[in-house]
Amino acid sequence: MPFTQFTSLDFDDIKAQIKDFLRSNSNFADFDFEGSNFSVLIDTLAYNTYINAFNANLVANESFLDSATVRENVVSLARNIGYIPRSKTAATATIRLNDINVGTTNDSTTKFLKLRSGLVCVGSAENTTYRFSIPDDVISTRIKDVGGTSFAQFDDPITIYEGTYLQRVYRVDTSQDQRYIIDSPNIDSSTLRVFVSGISDTTIGRKYSMVDNILNIDKNSEIFLAQEVQDEKYEILFGDGLFGRKLENNSVITARYIVTEGQTGNGASNFSFQGSFTKSDDTLFTPTDTITVSTVTNASNGAEVEDLSSIKYFAPRLYSAQYRAVTPRDYEAIIGTIFPQTESVAVVGGEELDPPQFGKVQISIKPKNGTFVSDFDKSQIKNKLKNYSIAGINSEIVDLKILYVEIDTTIYYNPSQIASAAGLRSSVVEGLNEYAGNVELNKFGGRFKYSKVSTLIDRIDNGITSNITKVIVRRDLKALLNQFAQYELCFGNKFNINPAGFNVKSTGFTINGFNDIAYITDVPNKTASGALDGTEKGTLSIVSKNNRGEQRVIVKDAGMVDYKKGEVILNTINITSTVNDNNIIEVQAFPESNDVVGLKDLYLNFDVSKSTINTIKDVIASGEDVSGVLFTRDYYTSSYSNGDLERK
Repeated sequence: MPFTQFTSLDFDDIKAQIKDFLRSNSNFADFDFEGSNFSVLIDTLAYNTYINAFNANLVANESFLDSATVRENVVSLARNIGYIPRSKTAATATIRLNDINVGTTNDSTTKFLKLRSGLVCVGSAENTTYRFSIPDDVISTRIKDVGGTSFAQFDDPITIYEGTYLQRVYRVDTSQDQRYIIDSPNIDSSTLRVFVSGISDTTIGRKYSMVDNILNIDKNSEIFLAQEVQDEKYEILFGDGLFGRKLENNSVITARYIVTEGQTGNGASNFSFQGSFTKSDDTLFTPTDTITVSTVTNASNGAEVEDLSSIKYFAPRLYSAQYRAVTPRDYEAIIGTIFPQTESVAVVGGEELDPPQFGKVQISIKPKNGTFVSDFDKSQIKNKLKNYSIAGINSEIVDLKILYVEIDTTIYYNPSQIASAAGLRSSVVEGLNEYAGNVELNKFGGRFKYSKVSTLIDRIDNGITSNITKVIVRRDLKALLNQFAQYELCFGNKFNINPAGFNVKSTGFTINGFNDIAYITDVPNKTASGALDGTEKGTLSIVSKNNRGEQRVIVKDAGMVDYKKGEVILNTINITSTVNDNNIIEVQAFPESNDVVGLKDLYLNFDVSKSTINTIKDVIASGEDVSGVLFTRDYYTSSYSNGDLERK
């Protein structure tokens, strides 16, 4: 009997194997003749084998988290290791309500005013109207008296959720295998509120708490779990009498939740009030005055249901964390689940800081939309982290530190092989923007690889003969206007040292006491003979220049630069304005290596928009300068940094 390759799934291979088997058996003939009936039977047998093998392979793939492709299977496998995929997330905004006239002070029924759960406001974004609701009642802070009239005050901002507030009621029947599935696939599971009322209860019942694990749960715990099932719908699970309270027969379950549009609600503002109030005696209250809504923050952080790639990435990492934040990897996994807008996160232990800060964890988050995490979101993240952090560890969420990489490239081209220099430049920009989205970039600890960029430029068009490209690193300094402050910028890459200075450059700004536009520059430390002293450090100066380009030193010793560490430290200074918008001063340097690496807490970004792209006709390739004399005299450029004061 011939050896059979049982791993082969190809139809033709299976058919050939069947024929090989039959050749070893003398009882069969004419099987190798394509026109015979026996050949049709072989085709049928091979086809059936092929289908069965294909289906078996699919089933095997769906049994593992890494290879599964059907969402229900991925969700089920993740659930086996305790991971609950994230539902749609409603965009949230914060608002304030004006003081509300509740009548005369003599009205003893109004001890407080309650904003009822449900619809609160209607907002708009991109000419589309969205409903905003709250999942819980909000009670006024106080009732104040003004000249015999009472006013209800809501001092704290109110968080509102984009979506429609709905309710579903179930009656428990213990005689059957009952499931409590919410029909809508678009709920925000964080807004799910569950109440259970007994047979004799006349109210909505007791509020149950949602949990994601069974830690610290006993048989009397009034808890529920919510898990995704088929078609992205959610099922509510209750205790069995051992872990969590068991439901009684004929009890009533009331589920309230918000159905949301997800990320499409981001950006909504211009809210108008549509809510309702009750007084402290639970009677309805109708305001006599118009309710004014002030927007504190526009709607943001709306997100779609967690996709398969995210589930496959975070599920094993959260499992390894075991619901506690100890290692940086634990924090990265947990933050990715509690803040769905996370694109990338970096966690640095206090022992790695300079100087060390033991008992502290520094967290930096890059959101999917925008650059910085709002103060409100920072507070929410820190509060949620308390459920995972161990005692004695203080977590701090710091603003994102972006290390920008720019290029200044000169591209030589053969004019006979391109349509236009402008078209060539556009093609280069398009190619560089595509590379800027590379997975090696746009993340903490990312890498910019010079050879790939240089090669990419050369390959964009056959008309390109060569390119000379230099690399620039940049950090943006956020100035605190009209106040004295110190600034420190870490680039994390060694700077190239030009003995003449101008290694550090900046955009313009003004300082207190001087009206001229000023710039940051540097002077390397030197010996008495004028050579570099080997410390690889220098002094920062603040310099201005007049219309003739003449430089004037405003502050001679304004700070320090460490070329080896790639650090720029600006001493106490009062900055009054900046040339750039948003109080930004761009500070640049030339790295010693053309390959730039982002440190663990530096988010690396290839900024094509701020890069300089020049195109120059290659006079040698065009035949205009056969000897090359003209080229070396008038067309030559270099990869060395220039000596200009101002960052261009």
